[in-house]
Amino acid sequence: MIWNYFHRVYCISVDGREDRRQEVRRQFDRVGLSPLAEFVIVQKHPTDIEQGIYESHMTCMRRGLEAGADRMLIFEDDVVFDRFDPGRLEQCVDFLTRHPEWNLFFLGCMVKRSRPTESRAMVEVEFQCLCHAYGVNRRFAQTLVQIPWQRVPFDDMLRDLKADHLFAPYPAFAFQSSSPSDNERFLPLDRFRRMCGGLKRLQKLNAFYHRHRRVIVAGHLVLLGIILGLWIG
Repeated sequence: MIWNYFHRVYCISVDGREDRRQEVRRQFDRVGLSPLAEFVIVQKHPTDIEQGIYESHMTCMRRGLEAGADRMLIFEDDVVFDRFDPGRLEQCVDFLTRHPEWNLFFLGCMVKRSRPTESRAMVEVEFQCLCHAYGVNRRFAQTLVQIPWQRVPFDDMLRDLKADHLFAPYPAFAFQSSSPSDNERFLPLDRFRRMCGGLKRLQKLNAFYHRHRRVIVAGHLVLLGIILGLWIG
């Protein structure tokens, strides 16, 4: 099984959200992850939901390190899979095997920009946000678990690290669902995202734009030139 490239697979789930665990089990069944996935059941943080999320991701990495894992996958329980292709995953794993310096492998996220690699199935990315599905290797996990909570959300901490050797499949196949967030602080943003078609749609648009940014920008410049030319003429 190609997923066996990752020595441990964890899924973060808040105690009391059996509904989400049932759904994510169905998602894991679809892609062959069910035999490997281990739920990490956490308590909702009593005062700061972002701290709870941060510590949950660190807990998963520490478990993997203690288990001797060289590579691990970490999911949040609202992940959904779409466009999953075992052949493309195999290409991604082959790429990671040939590039052992990789730090993070996002199965889906929002990016600031992306760059092609020698593999058509993989892009190098500058991370923006969303940590619902990613792989991390042992070396980088050892670095991350040394970073204490500093009132900075986990996504923002990763973004601000500006680490290199971050990769993602293209097209991505893991998305954050549009189910209401447990993070009360971001409920207005959560509602806005769902009004825009949901995170899955936004992730796909984000990835498409950065993959074809030069062509899109050039097309807009040409269109602007045509409009100016007609207006001046």
